Amino acid sequence: MTRRTVEPVDAEDTGTTETKSARTHARLLDAAAAVLAEKGFAGTRLSDIAERAQVQAPAIYYYYPSREHLIEAVISSGAASMRAFLERTLAELPDTATPTDRIAAAVEAHLRHELELSDYARAVVRNANQIPEEFRRAAITEIGGYYEIWRGLVEDLRAAGQLRADVDPSVGRMIVLGSLNWTVEWWDAQRGPIEGVIAVAQSMVLHALRP
Repeated sequence: MTRRTVEPVDAEDTGTTETKSARTHARLLDAAAAVLAEKGFAGTRLSDIAERAQVQAPAIYYYYPSREHLIEAVISSGAASMRAFLERTLAELPDTATPTDRIAAAVEAHLRHELELSDYARAVVRNANQIPEEFRRAAITEIGGYYEIWRGLVEDLRAAGQLRADVDPSVGRMIVLGSLNWTVEWWDAQRGPIEGVIAVAQSMVLHALRP
């Protein structure tokens, strides 16, 4: 399954060194995201990234001074794409959407993005906490923004009187996100359509949060 969150360079825009470099750069980031999502921070090697990107390994140093700097770019891009994807999903809901509707939509957006659409999102979910702090500072802001959107969703549920009295909003939010993130460790397409996973997750999340 192909996942992608970085826009490809226009295939018709060819003929300049800058454009060829941009295409190679995008291909390199895509390859790094795929390898990082599959093998994790410790298992990601530049040789594997180069092979997938169809470049010579030394060429990577033209774009990034080290493996860690390349991984930092992937994590930062992935975190930004997760936040943007959730923002777009919620913005597309009708004005009549209830707090319950919005949380259900956020659950679907999270699962589709990390499981079906984006190696970048999967790389973030699986590796953000494993990368040395100095190489994830740029991503922390985006991840914090993503959590803030979820904080607002749970707060809206509470304000509408639909959050269980025995559920601390912050704790409930983090448990929900932890459960959704864990799906990358066990789900694959052979287990069945992703729609089934989404439906179960929506039901369990909403039953856990509401009275």
